[in-house]
Amino acid sequence: MNRAINEANQAIIERIRSARPHWIGVVAGKEAVPALAQGYKLLHAGPPITWQDMTGPMQGACIGACLFENWAKDEKHALDLLANRKVEFIPCHSVNAVGPMGGITSANMPMLVVENITHGNRAYCNLNEGIGKVMRFGAYGEEVLERHHWMKESLGPALNDALKLFENGIDLTALMAQAITMGDEFHQRNIAASALLLRTLSPKLALLDRNKAEMAKTFDFLSVTDQFFLNLAMAYCKSVMDSAAQIQEGTIVTVMTRNGKDFGIKVSGLGDEWFTAPVNTPQGLFFTGYSQNEANPDIGDSAITETFGIGGAAMVAAPGVTRFVGAGGADVAYEVSEEMSEIYLDHNMLLQIPSWNFQGCCLGLDIRRIIETGITPLINTGIAHKQAGVGQIGAGTVRAPLACFEKALEALAKKLKV
Repeated sequence: MNRAINEANQAIIERIRSARPHWIGVVAGKEAVPALAQGYKLLHAGPPITWQDMTGPMQGACIGACLFENWAKDEKHALDLLANRKVEFIPCHSVNAVGPMGGITSANMPMLVVENITHGNRAYCNLNEGIGKVMRFGAYGEEVLERHHWMKESLGPALNDALKLFENGIDLTALMAQAITMGDEFHQRNIAASALLLRTLSPKLALLDRNKAEMAKTFDFLSVTDQFFLNLAMAYCKSVMDSAAQIQEGTIVTVMTRNGKDFGIKVSGLGDEWFTAPVNTPQGLFFTGYSQNEANPDIGDSAITETFGIGGAAMVAAPGVTRFVGAGGADVAYEVSEEMSEIYLDHNMLLQIPSWNFQGCCLGLDIRRIIETGITPLINTGIAHKQAGVGQIGAGTVRAPLACFEKALEALAKKLKV
């Protein structure tokens, strides 16, 4: 039995290694996810959840989406729609998509299109909104809605037109291989990748026959949005892990995500079945005026990065992150990645880490190793205020709950009759 599992896991690892995701476009949510085209429907982060169980940031983002789509004329009207179950909620992961924090995505919001050209599958993620008041943290005021309309009408189309000028879009693996040597781990730190992306896009953007002031605004937005690449990294990892999940055997985790209430995982040998446990609350450093008791429980699809093997598992690549998330210094970054390597099966030499003696990032998160060692995945994350609209109040780390991995292993044992 172990031999069959090991062979399946090796096949999954080889599929992950051979994946080549390219960023090929930006389209409206309803084009990426046809289910969004009819009726009042919203994508959300994490495993399935109801409006009543959502925490403040996700509820705030739902209100914002209702206003953005003109389903509601004001906040009261939006709350009426949501509370009376007029809006259907769909997990991003159920439709080949991911979304940071609340992950709320609607029909007319622009989405990144990433194609794994090796295996032919696509994954989608909404655009990064930048800094300040943003919908992903539950804000929905006039400033937030104005930015979303600009992203829909100007930023998204400009990026899509620029991408058409590349023969096969942008090879994200090549870009990430550079960025990981420059201090990114692709969850909490994406400064290098975002800068490299702007360098790659700029010549094509400059060729577009568009309003000069609008293009200046686009360049400015991309130049100051240090986390712009996060959403691409998420879609990258989603496209790879979706491809890996097509091998429906083995013990490798293909999804990790959270909705503020539950932490959910999927495992290669168990198909689309969710295994959940109550989420933990991130611990870390807080912006001036905020404290741990104001922190929202863990939330967002961005743990797809740790599922793939970057983010917290690649902390050694980004020692600067450790101070930002309150985890210590460079020695702690090394210790974290060494610990994480105990629960992954292999290393990905396409993403080599100089400060780890050029080892590749972790690859193949194995539920057996998690249960054997008692080590759970460490996730780098932003910390949202528990109230809608306040926004990010800090950054830190959080552990995945052991219980969801235990449930998955028990289900696999039952399936295999062992």
